[in-house]
Amino acid sequence: MKDSDMYKADEIKGQTQEKPGREFKMEPEPIYDNKAHMGYGRLKDKVAIITGGDSGIGRAVAVAYAKEGANLVIVYNIADKDANDTKSVIESYNGKVLLIKGDIGNSEFAQEIIDRTIKEYGKLDILINNAAEQHPQQGIQYITDEQLENTFRTNIFGMFYLTRAAISYLSEGSSIINTSSITAYRGDSTLIDYSSSKGAVTSFTRSLALNLAEKKIRVNQIAPGPIWTPLIPSTFDKASVEIFGENTPLKRPGQPVELAEAYVFLASDGATYMSGQTIHINGGEVVNG
Repeated sequence: MKDSDMYKADEIKGQTQEKPGREFKMEPEPIYDNKAHMGYGRLKDKVAIITGGDSGIGRAVAVAYAKEGANLVIVYNIADKDANDTKSVIESYNGKVLLIKGDIGNSEFAQEIIDRTIKEYGKLDILINNAAEQHPQQGIQYITDEQLENTFRTNIFGMFYLTRAAISYLSEGSSIINTSSITAYRGDSTLIDYSSSKGAVTSFTRSLALNLAEKKIRVNQIAPGPIWTPLIPSTFDKASVEIFGENTPLKRPGQPVELAEAYVFLASDGATYMSGQTIHINGGEVVNG
């Protein structure tokens, strides 16, 4: 897909919607599928769980995985229409998908996800910890205990719970891929709790990679920059949305489809010597770490 096919920043108008955001309400809707690419069977018969797989980055990854032959479990919280729309796209490519609805911040639900996955497919090969939430505030004094707890519960506790529940079903050659953020590396003045939680994700990724190396289970992460997902119009004001991504070297926000191939690579045989690492997809910003 050529860069000219992607929406430019000036085509995204100021808009807002209620949290947690719905993809079908966005204008323009995010690009999640490269229809010119039909896959090479790189994940054939693999079973993958994707949290936050109903929309945004998660939807793009789910569609790309389906094209590569993976069987999917999509975990989502509220957005039924987005989840079912994603399911329809996957099935249009003859993919198999199981939808599981619930709050990943609940440790009992994490175990339910694994139990239902094993019941449906009999195994687990790939775990993608992608779901997240954010709540911009102008200062730390405006971040309530409830907001702080919710952010960390979704962004890192949920990741921990699900990985812990999954670990006994993962074996040599399995892959865990976490979604971090550029804010884990450079911070963000209005996303203090979110950036902190993503920093925790980065440390979690590196520590888990070391812990699981002996078992030959690989753990890596993607650190996105500004990507056009439902998180954006549901958490930022209209003025911020209108200029979203324009401060990157490429002068535009990224589309979810532009990250999907990296998630495919990390789960494939092409990344068998890669663990504990970060792929930065952020529109050209140079990041150390």
